[in-house]
Amino acid sequence: MQRNVVIATIAAAALIGGGTATAIAVTGDDETVAKKTVAVSNDDNNRDGTNNTDGTAQDSAEDQAARDKDEDAEDKAENAADAKAGQSTAADVIRAALQHTTGTAVSADLDDEGTTHVWEVDVLTDGGAWHSIQINPANGKVLGSHTEKDNDGDDAAETAQIRAALKGSSVTAAEAAEAAAAKGTVTSVDLDEESTDQAWEVDTTAADGTGSDWRVNPDSGKVTADRSND
Repeated sequence: MQRNVVIATIAAAALIGGGTATAIAVTGDDETVAKKTVAVSNDDNNRDGTNNTDGTAQDSAEDQAARDKDEDAEDKAENAADAKAGQSTAADVIRAALQHTTGTAVSADLDDEGTTHVWEVDVLTDGGAWHSIQINPANGKVLGSHTEKDNDGDDAAETAQIRAALKGSSVTAAEAAEAAAAKGTVTSVDLDEESTDQAWEVDTTAADGTGSDWRVNPDSGKVTADRSND
């Protein structure tokens, strides 16, 4: 769930007598087109090697598919600044928020508050109350918190839907963040309770500012590229 204001067509051509297959992946909101060329052979003696190469290509394509397309220099610079500001990991700040307020973390977002960055963690208590906890990304300390009010009358239904999604999940928000951390610096974790394939949605940023979107399976913790906007 995105409570706080917080992709991939792969074309492959294989030459039967041996040759190359080129995969092109375009994803997200702000990234350039990425091309991957892989050798393909129908030689029985080389099948093991070819399979290994194909596996590597598939992993690479998965990473490419998660990236935001047409990402301009300004966006990359902003993303890089966000990632640099997040010295405390997403998993760390989620756990800090839960030490402050007992409940279940449903989202965590590294927000740009003017000249500073603040982690916002939404926690749903057992009693059904929503708390937003602000955490310093530099040291992981709680800066403050407040209870969110149901101003539009929709929170009850939304909360019930979230509880139903969490009930069948064995992977927490912190664990989802840790699973996706291998892909880059995690800047956002949110529960997608509305899709038929419910998952944790995780945003990561590479060192050069390239943003990528991932989905973490709530049961297995498997990380895959988010192709929901394909």
